[in-house]
Amino acid sequence: MDLFVQQLVNGLTLGSIYCLVALGLTLIYGIMEVPNFAHGHLYMIGAYVTLFSMTLYGLNYWLSSILAGIVLGIVGVLMERIVFHPLRHAPSSNKFIAAIGAMMFLEALARVLWGSDFRSMPAVYDQVVLIGGIRVTEQRIIVIVSAILLMLALNLFLKKTIIGSSIEATAQNREGAGQVGIDVNSVAMITFGIASFLAAVAAALAGPIFLVFPSMGALIIMKAFVIIVVGGMGSIPGAILGGYILGVTESMGATYVSTDYKDIVAFLVLILILAVKPTGLFAEGKR
Repeated sequence: MDLFVQQLVNGLTLGSIYCLVALGLTLIYGIMEVPNFAHGHLYMIGAYVTLFSMTLYGLNYWLSSILAGIVLGIVGVLMERIVFHPLRHAPSSNKFIAAIGAMMFLEALARVLWGSDFRSMPAVYDQVVLIGGIRVTEQRIIVIVSAILLMLALNLFLKKTIIGSSIEATAQNREGAGQVGIDVNSVAMITFGIASFLAAVAAALAGPIFLVFPSMGALIIMKAFVIIVVGGMGSIPGAILGGYILGVTESMGATYVSTDYKDIVAFLVLILILAVKPTGLFAEGKR
């Protein structure tokens, strides 16, 4: 039983990271209706910003994490303005190709600037604490609690602010939102900034647990796409539930099946979910 609970905590840690990345991807898809393949590489850049803020400039972990979020928020805004805004009236295939191009550019840039070596982020909160007989590192607790707080904050922002309401209205009907006076171009820019901020914070939370390297964004973006498909394209509750399902299933698969097949086990479970609900757990149609 202790082993099960231990792996459940590990799964919630993974799921929390997946949720933050998938939420940003969901927000962007809701506004642009195009999968942003570069989103995982924004996650990767966020990890490097956090890493070098701590090692080169001596900032503490929390300041480095906040700085990474701010820097990547700006990068996200610039990406929307430079890459996607000029294509706002173009066919979806053009935006699709642009997203792939941005992804390849960011990974190549990372390799040029920082090399291809695997790096370790300083582990500040590496002490093990005992909770109900379960041994958990402080960093994993920080990941789970921080992710939940960020998701609650995002929900409040979307439900209780004018900008948040504009984002939801634009995601539901872009043309209709424009007709009632919402500046959909500004909404798209803000959404990219928020999504990139979430990706950077997810990377800062995950960095002390996992390694940092230029291609780290490729695997997480693949998983994020699976999550939003399973959760229902454009659904925020679906992205959260899908993220935790994937994280917990991976952790359990690694323990009770094999670490070599943990991804296969997780994806099989998600395929079974889609077989039962082909439109996803919380499908949301455009109105």
